[in-house]
Amino acid sequence: MSIEPLIRELVALPVETDWVEFKHNNSDPKEIGEYISALANTATLRVKGKAYVVWGIDDETHDLLGTKFDPARAKANNTEIDTWLRKRLSDYAGFRFFSEDIEGKRIVLLEIDPAQVATVQFEHNAWLRVGTYKKKLKDFPALEAELWKKLNNANFEVQPAKSELTMREAFKLLDYVSYFDLLGIEQPESQSQMLHYLMEDEIITKQDNALFSITNLGALLFGKKLSGFNRVWRKALRIVQYKGVSRAEGVREEVMDRGYISGFEEFIRIIESILPSREELVNGAKQVAITAYPDTGIRELVANQLEHQDLTETGSGPMVEIFDGRIEFTNPGTPLVDTNRFIDGPPKTRNEKIAALFRRADISEERGSGWDKIEMSCGDYYLPAPRITEYPYATRVTMTDHKAYKDMSIEERLWTCYIHACLQQTVGKHLSNTSLRERLDLPESSKAMTSRLIKKAVPNIVA
Repeated sequence: MSIEPLIRELVALPVETDWVEFKHNNSDPKEIGEYISALANTATLRVKGKAYVVWGIDDETHDLLGTKFDPARAKANNTEIDTWLRKRLSDYAGFRFFSEDIEGKRIVLLEIDPAQVATVQFEHNAWLRVGTYKKKLKDFPALEAELWKKLNNANFEVQPAKSELTMREAFKLLDYVSYFDLLGIEQPESQSQMLHYLMEDEIITKQDNALFSITNLGALLFGKKLSGFNRVWRKALRIVQYKGVSRAEGVREEVMDRGYISGFEEFIRIIESILPSREELVNGAKQVAITAYPDTGIRELVANQLEHQDLTETGSGPMVEIFDGRIEFTNPGTPLVDTNRFIDGPPKTRNEKIAALFRRADISEERGSGWDKIEMSCGDYYLPAPRITEYPYATRVTMTDHKAYKDMSIEERLWTCYIHACLQQTVGKHLSNTSLRERLDLPESSKAMTSRLIKKAVPNIVA
């Protein structure tokens, strides 16, 4: 990929900015490390997609001079400069060197990603560009506070998953046919017309050098292969089947290497193909497979875990684990809503752009009705209410197979009673002995037992 178009754009700037640094031959490794920190933090502060250091340019006239600096051969303490820098920079520091002859002169470009999640530090110090000077961030408390505010509000969804792409290359990586089909948009005839829609939804963004980036949003929802995007490949949904009730022996594992929206129906099909089922006759002839778990509940739980995961958590992704007698749906991140208020509390969305596209694709709604549907579907199958477990860095929902009341634990009985009461409240009704017996598939002769359960559950319901 030629860097010349970008170099032409940068040297055309009227003055050196706080997110671009021009140099001739100065290649001191320590100073390069400090500039990576300073420019990464400044790019976030100034809301720039990238920051740059360019060698071989006069910093006043912006004339092309050429440079002797060669990052492929440069060393620091007998270590390749790239490796030396990465060992001294903090996590999430992203940078890459490019070299090219332009007008017969060697030009070197250092492309720097904006700081994400936390400030970028070099040797445990965070730097910032103030005007044309490189300064320690701690010496500017007002700018440091502003930077942290932007880091805390950083939108992972629209950050680049893959950059420096031609329009044709970007389209090759995306299942754009699914985008138009599932969102109900008539597909234009030309790629340039299609690009308009994809940029409007921030699936693709245009770079400073007139090339394109696919955002994390675009890769996660419509990527043909998530494994082709280094920043999001760990976010692929994993479906694991175990033998028995523990994780001791795995039977099958599928890594769903497709975008969440374009691959959603395939995800559900694979999960349901693993689940136990029985066949029933309809009208005495047609056979229909009935799974042990409700399709609606499974669809809502998969959609929830994909939509509400914390995308900034590294090293983990959403997972569906299937055991004998239960399914566990786990996603990175703690809930934004109290787990006791999943049904009757106001909805809150962690990833707004993903949620909006899920809604437009008719995968989920943004009205907070997902858990209503989950509980109602479990009630139709007489399953215990799904249990929500919160961990320091993850959330897990467990859906249990049908159990007779006598086989349910006291915790399962109380939780089901509580969730049923919440659901009744959302539809303008109240928990009653009759409604709870219907939910638990209990006969009228169980009135006294049901009353005792309600009495024991009341403190939790009132709380």
